[in-house]
Amino acid sequence: MPAARRFAGQSLRCWGLAGWVRADDMSLCVSELATNALLHGVPPGRGFLLRLRYDGEAVRVEVHDSGPGLPTAAGQADTVDEGGRGLLLGGALADKWGVTERQLGKVVWAEFETPVVAGVTAARR
Repeated sequence: MPAARRFAGQSLRCWGLAGWVRADDMSLCVSELATNALLHGVPPGRGFLLRLRYDGEAVRVEVHDSGPGLPTAAGQADTVDEGGRGLLLGGALADKWGVTERQLGKVVWAEFETPVVAGVTAARR
């Protein structure tokens, strides 16, 4: 999911977090959650929304989709499977993660704590 990763990188640069030690973890999580939304959470003819938020203490990744059901992390993906690891990776890499139901679909989210960066204002978040 190159476009999602580019968006994540651009957001981190705007927030002054370009050299953040956890940027790769967050970017991988963005890619996995966006891919899961496309494969499992988006009915034909619909899209998904990727939202990143930074409050000065954490980056929150949210992937909103309109598909039915709630995802679950499989116990362990088969070693020959190419998929089945998105939620497992998110759970392992993020400080917090979860799924929130909404009227149509769900939001899968993950939070990554960050160092406090001087000069970040509410307008840039």
